[in-house]
Amino acid sequence: MGYVHGGRIVAQALKRHGTTHLFTLCGGHIQAIYDGCLDEQIRVVDVRHEQTAGHAADGYARVTGKPGVCAVTAGPGVTDVVTAVANAQRAGVPMIVIGGAGPKLLTDMGSLQDMDHVSLMRPITKWSVQVPETRRIAEYIDAAFRVAQQGVPGPVFLEMPLDLLMNVHDDADQPATAPFAEPPRPGGDYRSIERAAALLREAQRPCFLVGSQLRWSPMFDAVARAADAYEVPFFLNGMARTALKANHPQLFSRSRKFALAQADVAFVFGTPFDFRVDYGRSPTWANDVKIVQIDLEGAELGRNRRVDLGIHGDSGLVLDQLLRALPSKKAPEWLSAVRAEETKRRAKMEAEIGSNDSPPNPLRVCAELGKRLKPNDIVVGDGGDFVATAAYVLKLEWPQLWMDPGPLGTLGVGPGYAMAAKLARPDANVVLVYGDGSFGLHGLEFEAMVRQNIPVIAVIGNDAGWTQIRRGQVEIYGTERAVATGLEYTRYEKVVEACGGFGAYVEKVEDLGPALDAAFAAGKPACVNVKIAKSDFRKGAISV
Repeated sequence: MGYVHGGRIVAQALKRHGTTHLFTLCGGHIQAIYDGCLDEQIRVVDVRHEQTAGHAADGYARVTGKPGVCAVTAGPGVTDVVTAVANAQRAGVPMIVIGGAGPKLLTDMGSLQDMDHVSLMRPITKWSVQVPETRRIAEYIDAAFRVAQQGVPGPVFLEMPLDLLMNVHDDADQPATAPFAEPPRPGGDYRSIERAAALLREAQRPCFLVGSQLRWSPMFDAVARAADAYEVPFFLNGMARTALKANHPQLFSRSRKFALAQADVAFVFGTPFDFRVDYGRSPTWANDVKIVQIDLEGAELGRNRRVDLGIHGDSGLVLDQLLRALPSKKAPEWLSAVRAEETKRRAKMEAEIGSNDSPPNPLRVCAELGKRLKPNDIVVGDGGDFVATAAYVLKLEWPQLWMDPGPLGTLGVGPGYAMAAKLARPDANVVLVYGDGSFGLHGLEFEAMVRQNIPVIAVIGNDAGWTQIRRGQVEIYGTERAVATGLEYTRYEKVVEACGGFGAYVEKVEDLGPALDAAFAAGKPACVNVKIAKSDFRKGAISV
């Protein structure tokens, strides 16, 4: 214990919160933090674009359940990470962004990369603030972790000027604050739980829709217990996707519109009434359906549509409370009707999954990938049409994880998510399911993966276009006016090979399995670039 520079105090405070990795792109304003991390055994992971550093902090949180941390330099370093911060805010993911800044004594004098970072970050964070002095660094980091995790999780921005990081302070002078063992989570009001139980008891056609907020619940397993007790349809989205076993009889994915259009009571846990569920409006939702909405954000209750019962609470805790109030529920005829619709819709997929045509059908590619996934593996989705196809085809269950950007729909999340996932769960295969368009945003992060021995497996569905956009564009304007959405069948795997990784190009279906096997066995960053056939599976999907 003794006098240490501010960067060491940053690292000490992060270590108190269990931080094991700091994601960054180098900059002169933040070098003291790196020096501190070396002393505190926090691995510094460098990337080729600050946006990736932000996405990596986001991805680390999704895998570990704890806030991820990134550090970016002043000016363009901060502006480059804005997209990742906005994405984490919209997805409800806790992360800490440390931004460098010029010395406080030179504020507004035109120092290198000087700008108002705090105001820039304020609209897209839960808290954006400049740390005022070296002795208060640990206090502010404690507060950042607390704010990032309480209520609906989200990003926090801490600006740390250069002189604050270079100045020294006695690290024995610890703040009165300290990390929580677990962030507090609210249960539902007991009167509301009784009303919810009564609605479920009387329902003839109930259904459950469970979203991403479940990931942060101390009772993640409550969904599995509820699905065992309630023989009614369950639909999972976002980070809740793996909460039920893939073959659970109450789990459905292809019949959601059918169920919502006929349900008499719908329980909506931890997901908003946004574009993904047609804002809660008819005809997607039955006109007379009763809605029970549960959310960590009280202000979210009743947004975009009327709800019959709003419960401000944690999804897992409220589900546990509901189970105590109503231990069982059966709706066999309704369940059979939804299952018949699910079976009919899945039957339409089977022909494409089993196709032996070349180039390979995108559903067949995803199915072949699914055969090679192990129980602890992680799949990252970065793209549009091909990724959405994979979301329906791949059957995942906890501790497997599915990670996509969430409702902001950000492209380029893949390398950061994948790097963080592999570092946080080294024994897992981490597979990055890529669109060919999305690869172009941050493809050179494979250099960072190779150099730092982070073996991620990328599978590109290459259809030579931004197909999720192009499909509707052609329908509205015609092929001759479909501009800015066409690409070439580019050999992206060569980029990965040039960086020192493994690459394979596939045009024939018989080459698909061997290429995937080789990538999984490569032991280094790998890319299987698959020329895929056209498919109508996603026809009619919205892109706005």
